[in-house]
Amino acid sequence: MPGMADATHITHIAAPEGVAPAGGYSHVVTGTGRLVAISGQVALDADGQVVGAGDIGAQTRQVFENLRRCLVAAGATFDDVVKLTYFLTDVAHLPVIRGVRDEFVDAGRLPASSAVQVVALFRPELLIEVEAFAVVRG
Repeated sequence: MPGMADATHITHIAAPEGVAPAGGYSHVVTGTGRLVAISGQVALDADGQVVGAGDIGAQTRQVFENLRRCLVAAGATFDDVVKLTYFLTDVAHLPVIRGVRDEFVDAGRLPASSAVQVVALFRPELLIEVEAFAVVRG
């Protein structure tokens, strides 16, 4: 099927027939295995301090590093991620966010994604929160 790439136990369908091709994500991702749900991660370090106040690049990098640590705790990697949901205070930040995401996620295995602009997150200095779903083999 066009637009499909197999990553072991996960299949990405970038553009199902009749659906416009996606820019920067897969429309459909399927997998078999154990589901891992990761709560929304924000730009807090291990001590609970905000990293990169006012800097979307620094905050996104901290968020993805936190996601990486959560995935490792579940026996997973970014290759196992099937869905990312972004909560942003400004969708104009998407190009920077995607650039940082690409440092962590293989461009050939982009997960399904949603981006939602929100009025605020739980602390005013936070600009982004990201939750993830992964499927881990067996």
